[in-house]
Amino acid sequence: MSQPPSAIPVSEESAETQTAPTNNAPPPSYVKLAMRNMVRKRATSLFHFALTAAGLLGVLVGLAFLDRYFNS
Repeated sequence: MSQPPSAIPVSEESAETQTAPTNNAPPPSYVKLAMRNMVRKRATSLFHFALTAAGLLGVLVGLAFLDRYFNS
């Protein structure tokens, strides 16, 4: 729907601002995306958490054993 030439003239600057997107929201942060992904893929996230916990516990027990073995 174009306006006739007798209508109020629109400057080029205001025409550019009218066509600009009004979505000024910043993109979601990495943490927010990671949390959303964890909620969607619940079983995989729990498996990776358990694997990480077991690995960390194994490293700590291994270091404790090595410390006791070499310092006895």
